[in-house]
Amino acid sequence: QVQLVESGGGLVQAGGSLRLSCATSGRTFGSYAMGWFRQAPGKEREFVAALPLSGYSTYYADSVKGRFTISRDNAKNTVYLQMNSLKPEDTAVYSCAATLLAGIRSRMNEYAYWGQGTQVTVSS
Repeated sequence: QVQLVESGGGLVQAGGSLRLSCATSGRTFGSYAMGWFRQAPGKEREFVAALPLSGYSTYYADSVKGRFTISRDNAKNTVYLQMNSLKPEDTAVYSCAATLLAGIRSRMNEYAYWGQGTQVTVSS
């Protein structure tokens, strides 16, 4: 089992950047594919980005493609989400998730482990 703790959220002006971190516990971080999801007020949680075990390919929601980058540091048991050119519509609680399933996973029910989330607020 793996535990996930997000950090790095906050308030930023439109056009700014933030880097979210997701620290994981356990010795088996390298066995998990990772993903980021977000939930805006009054909306359902949605997929943001995914990174499979290999770390050589990534997958993004169309709404963040070209602005967000997901990466992992296996030595630090941490996955990151670099967010650039932020927009007010990016405002949400961002959560990281882990799965033992192979390949790129973009559906919530494919992830078994979740963090509590970190708030990102983008002002206009």
